[in-house]
Parts: sequence; structure tokens; C-alpha cells
Amino acid sequence: MTGELDLYGVFVPALAAWMLVALGLTLVARRVLAGLGAYRLIWHRPLFDLALYVVLLGAVVALATPLLT
Repeated sequence: MTGELDLYGVFVPALAAWMLVALGLTLVARRVLAGLGAYRLIWHRPLFDLALYVVLLGAVVALATPLLT
């Protein structure tokens, strides 16, 4: 595994693609949490959103790595 994706002759780091997937999942999760009113219980919303993104990015990488090897 080289760690790069070939998009029409342009090599893109695989982490960049995983970051975009994690961003999409984070946006969906934030909308669901806001709809449920969970943000009323969270002290520092931007810090929570960053932690949510990092956790989802780790999950995406952990799930995608075995698929590409």
C-alpha cells in the first residue's frame, strides 16, 4: 500500500480522502445532536465538535485501513 489515491493522474494522500469522509460524518452527527438538544448539556461546543471530528477520523481510518491492504 502506497498511502496515495490516484485521481485521474493526480496522487492524493489517502488521509485527505479519509478526512473528507470524517468531515461529512461530523456534519451529520452535529445536525443530529443539535436536533436532539444534546448541545444544551455540553460546556464547550467547539471543543466537543473538534473531539467528535478526531474520534470519527480515527474510526474511519481504522475501518478503511484493512480494506485497502
